[in-house]
Amino acid sequence: MLYQWHELGRHLMAPWIHQAGANAKLFADPHSWLSTLPGADRLAAGNELMHRLGKDYEKPPWNIHQIEVNGAKVPVIEQEIIATPFCRLLRFKRYTDEAASMAAMKKEPAVLVVAPLSGHHATLLRDTVRTLLQDHKVYVTEWIDARLVPAEAGKFGLDDYIATIEDFIRHIGAENLSVISVCQPTVPVLAAVSLMAARGEATPRSLVMMGGPIDARHSPTKVNDLATKNPLSWFENNVIHTVPAGYPGEGRRVYPGFLQHAGFIAMNPSRHFMSHWDFYADLVKGDLEDADSHRKFYDEYNAVLDMPAEYYLDTISAVFQEFSLPRGTWKIKDELVKPAAIRKTALLTIEGELDDISGAGQTAAAHGLCTGIPKARHQHITVEGAGHYGIFSGRRWREVVYPDVRDFIAKYAA
Repeated sequence: MLYQWHELGRHLMAPWIHQAGANAKLFADPHSWLSTLPGADRLAAGNELMHRLGKDYEKPPWNIHQIEVNGAKVPVIEQEIIATPFCRLLRFKRYTDEAASMAAMKKEPAVLVVAPLSGHHATLLRDTVRTLLQDHKVYVTEWIDARLVPAEAGKFGLDDYIATIEDFIRHIGAENLSVISVCQPTVPVLAAVSLMAARGEATPRSLVMMGGPIDARHSPTKVNDLATKNPLSWFENNVIHTVPAGYPGEGRRVYPGFLQHAGFIAMNPSRHFMSHWDFYADLVKGDLEDADSHRKFYDEYNAVLDMPAEYYLDTISAVFQEFSLPRGTWKIKDELVKPAAIRKTALLTIEGELDDISGAGQTAAAHGLCTGIPKARHQHITVEGAGHYGIFSGRRWREVVYPDVRDFIAKYAA
């Protein structure tokens, strides 16, 4: 019933939230007589803050329409390559009228960016994708909000996630492909490539694994502690709910996005409180640049999706409670996941020194599992001063991390 109560509260508050948004514009608009009233700046700021705290946040657009390559503007279009009920494989395709530049881009390696299915939309990797487009053909997984997937589409578990990654790798072609996994997907990506290698299938040229829980026993964080302190039944009884009427996925069991968002905030409530207070102060002062930065960040941060219950519970069990991958006990439809079977794929792991989601050593543990890869093809980077998001987004990603990723991919490209 929690989901139903949440929806009821959201609908009851909607008129007040929309009115707050309108009030903010009326008190801030210089053409409105209300903006001349004493304290109008504070009234505008307070109403906008209320509006943003209560409004719905839809999936943000990618907004990658062009990039800059060697000082030239290159148009980019978003293409849907494959569509399944739970995921879309997108390609961001670059175009240019210069024949030499187009020929050079066609020779560049392909990269599959596997986005997390852990609360936020794949657009959280917008900066990752935009940067990679400078030197690569880029594909990305865009997971679908489970409340939008009709119940007739069936269940979606961790094994289905792995099968989806395998299908996407086969479709793109592993022969000149590098796979980059960010956070949660490091585990299923390693499983997918391990299974493909064990069957004798072609595997990607390189794997780049960033801030993921390959072995969550290393340097456990608050995220790990929550998963280990409670039995699986606790998660099933407390965080799994049914999508209510009004959505295409009515009747589907999910881990709702609003609960995930509450968990994100609870990890560091004081930081978010101060961020919103600073936003209010910036609006009152007229510091519109900082206020706009706040809007852009929280437009992405507050946009969350529902996860299929089966997938979420499978992940809690296999990754954070049983540690099935590092223990060598993980079976996917009777196939044992053996990372040692990978032989022709180079491996790069990246961790942030200050990562409070995937602790130190959790991602690097992949090297100890992939014993079939020659030592010369192993590489690890710890990014000094970087938190979880800093290794794939922002200035540190663009200026410190990306050059190493680019060079690593190029080294092992066909």
